[in-house]
Amino acid sequence: MIAYLQGKITFKTPSFVYLDIGGLAYHVEISMQTFSQIEAKSEVKLFTHLQVKEDGHYLYGFYEEKERELFRLLISVSGIGPSTAQVILSSMKPDEIASAIINEQDVHFRNAKGIGAKTAKRIILDLKDKIRKIDFGEDVGSASGGGSTVRAEVLSALKGLGINRAKAEPLLNKILKENPDLNQLEDVLKMVLKQLN
Repeated sequence: MIAYLQGKITFKTPSFVYLDIGGLAYHVEISMQTFSQIEAKSEVKLFTHLQVKEDGHYLYGFYEEKERELFRLLISVSGIGPSTAQVILSSMKPDEIASAIINEQDVHFRNAKGIGAKTAKRIILDLKDKIRKIDFGEDVGSASGGGSTVRAEVLSALKGLGINRAKAEPLLNKILKENPDLNQLEDVLKMVLKQLN
């Protein structure tokens, strides 16, 4: 088992990187979440998961260990393979996924490509107890989920507008923290766009 890889990034895309370690380059599949965290880096440490299939060996890399733990939980669900797990991890942050599971908000998973209503419900049913064992911070599961819903919708809308998530997300977090009663997608989106301009 390869626990992690640490080396120089010689090639980078939003879905995979080449990681050079002493002249040997590893092809490592990544999520958009990990890509946003390593986009500006030339050297990186990635926690890894090795998937062995009939047609080859596939290495998945994660900037944070909790994302790898979540990936492993997701692929333990019947009907969720590594590619689908990566789609889920690319569409939401780990704490948003945990919150959606704990608060039984299956609609968040149905928004991900390849996830139907039955699979979304199965994710929640299979992982609700297991997800609590991973430390995602104090806020996960403590709220009714309204704030995280608006947050996810705003991030999705911003992505659709072609706005860089790494640039917009800190601003969005600040707006939601300073305006806890703000729960309308349109209002939050307007505030973010106004401050980005």
